[in-house]
Amino acid sequence: MSSVPRPAGQATARPKYYDLNLLNLPPPGLVSILHRITGVAMFAFLIPALLMLLQCTLAGEAGFNQWKSYFAMPAVKLIVLGFIWCYMHHLFAGIRYLLLDVQVGIAKEPARASANVVLVAGVVATLLIGVRIW
Repeated sequence: MSSVPRPAGQATARPKYYDLNLLNLPPPGLVSILHRITGVAMFAFLIPALLMLLQCTLAGEAGFNQWKSYFAMPAVKLIVLGFIWCYMHHLFAGIRYLLLDVQVGIAKEPARASANVVLVAGVVATLLIGVRIW
């Protein structure tokens, strides 16, 4: 291979590789991305769905009974569990960020430990609520 001389100061055009696999992130990075995703999911889907549900169930007994029959379906319960996880993860991550804002757990090891706590607490809280729902 022959190399072409470049003018001084010109950088090489090398290909860039971005690893977009979320599993390779450290726990604080994963919590950060999931916090943003759950926030968008709740704003775009959960809040409108809850407002519609509230409107339909308060309109009359027929609407309430219709939605009660929907929530008896296993697929709907799984969707509800997904929204519950979104809420729980967003709640615990938000508490973590509030503590970080007041300089609690800023060092590397406490930040990593609190991120792991957030990831586990969101799943455990969802499972506890899921047992109650099912």
